[in-house]
Amino acid sequence: MKSFLFIISFVFAAFFGNAQVLSFDQKFYDALDKWVVFEGTGNPKKHLIGFVYLDELSGISFRHHATVLDKEGGLVLLDPITDAIMASRLDSRTVDVAILSDKQVQELKLPREPNWLSVYKVNEKTDKYQVAKGRAYNAAGVSDLALPILLKVYEKDPHLEGLEFELAYAYNHIGSFYKAVVVLNKAIENDPDNFWFYRELGFSFKHLNNLKEAERIYLKGIDLSNDNYQKAEMAINMVQSFFHVKDRKKFDEWVSILKKYADKDSQFLDYIPVFEERWDMQREK
Repeated sequence: MKSFLFIISFVFAAFFGNAQVLSFDQKFYDALDKWVVFEGTGNPKKHLIGFVYLDELSGISFRHHATVLDKEGGLVLLDPITDAIMASRLDSRTVDVAILSDKQVQELKLPREPNWLSVYKVNEKTDKYQVAKGRAYNAAGVSDLALPILLKVYEKDPHLEGLEFELAYAYNHIGSFYKAVVVLNKAIENDPDNFWFYRELGFSFKHLNNLKEAERIYLKGIDLSNDNYQKAEMAINMVQSFFHVKDRKKFDEWVSILKKYADKDSQFLDYIPVFEERWDMQREK
């Protein structure tokens, strides 16, 4: 009886050990330069298979290669796409994927890397490419992955285009606001007319509860910017801050600034009635 059970166990272990099991529980930003599968539907399920790569302009992207059938015992690769390029940018809203193992890649007769990838790897050894990689991680919401990449470049060339903003953004995202201030002050010394530095620096001071400095910096950023959306975003940050510290005079001043730059259908304006209603409730108490 024991021998029979051993044989059955061995057969099941062998079968499932060779099966191409997919686990859709991995993040796309962990799949850079790897083959991945997006979960599909149907019976049998039809999944989307493709390659994740870095486009310096668009960020972390996915190029669709083919459809795979998930059948009992393994995956079956259907005809790949050959007559069109289907690529999409991945961001913080992207669902989890299954990253293919080296063995699965071989079993599906896929190349380790697609031929077209070389076009996107031309600048891989450059600092500019590393900044683009850090920017992509920031955009994906994983600034903890961006920081070591950006800091390595910062040690060599602190004023490289785009670097200081991305580094400060990463610091702000993880809550290291003072470190962001240090980076941005040096950035402004070098490039005093870059409104993006002021936008990020105002955010840092806001979260350090230095509203006087945040206000000064945001006003300078608004003066430098030609983008009404960015002006409105800076304004709503100050509206929110002065509401929380119960400074009605400053609150009203920044509401006026917000209304000057926000579009009529802007979501920023939706907050104003909510804040004002709370002011009234507090006064009634």
